[in-house]
Amino acid sequence: MELQQMRYVIAVAESNSFTRAAERCLVVQSALSHQIARLERELGAKLFERTSRRVRLTPAGAAFLPAARQCLDAAERAAAEVAAAVGEIRGRLAVGLIPTVAAVDLPSMLRDFRQQYPSVRITLRAGASEELVEQVKQGTVEVAFLGLPTTARPEGVDARELARDRLVAVVAPDHPLAAETSVTLRRLSTEVFVDLPAKTAGRTQSDQAFAAAGLTRDVAFEVTTAYLTSRLVEQGLAVAMLPSAYAPQLTGVTTIEVTDAPERVEYVIWNRYDRTPAANAFLTLLETQRKRAPVRLKRT
Repeated sequence: MELQQMRYVIAVAESNSFTRAAERCLVVQSALSHQIARLERELGAKLFERTSRRVRLTPAGAAFLPAARQCLDAAERAAAEVAAAVGEIRGRLAVGLIPTVAAVDLPSMLRDFRQQYPSVRITLRAGASEELVEQVKQGTVEVAFLGLPTTARPEGVDARELARDRLVAVVAPDHPLAAETSVTLRRLSTEVFVDLPAKTAGRTQSDQAFAAAGLTRDVAFEVTTAYLTSRLVEQGLAVAMLPSAYAPQLTGVTTIEVTDAPERVEYVIWNRYDRTPAANAFLTLLETQRKRAPVRLKRT
């Protein structure tokens, strides 16, 4: 069993086509098919069902796929560790982030990281804070930036607090509130809202604030990106509450201070037990760019 055979199986499984898999792997289709057939003979089981219209995994193939991915990940990790031992950082780095990350200028940081470590391949994965925590625990994401209410902390991972921020109201430029310098939660509670899905960390901070004030609100729109939030607000369909540090990135809307606004805490998190050389280099760069006292990242 060879690593290249595993790469071919994964490519076919992800593309549902031997032709597209061969193109992706930069080999002729006959060579790819031969190697997969050879692997199937060695395993004593068919990995794919082939018809004239489609290709799909057999039960044996479905069982083989996760282990094949783990083997390739382990091989890449081994190569990265050897490279790090002789002073070269390479491999892959998966960075997770919430859509409204504001404590770090991530594009600028990635530019600097790329200049220093051009051999590292970087994947960015946007998601909700609670999803990112689980992905870091599982090792599918090495480092993540997230935001949580002040009542919560990341669990099961190492973390560092980066910043605290208050939410502001975001309204359309022609909204009656647009001319106000500040607003209260009670006044906002009479408006229709767009917000993140219920029970997500980003939604919870606002829900808790309204509940603590004895207020309810109408969340008519649930979205998963700040871009869609601002566009719905711009069209006058709803108002929103977003972090004040993120608000300057918005266009076509007006922001207003909320006198009794909730706070959120931004964290950087990483796997408690397993950090790749690329993740170590990324965290070291973050520490440098934060321009804080020269102390090591600490667990919280």
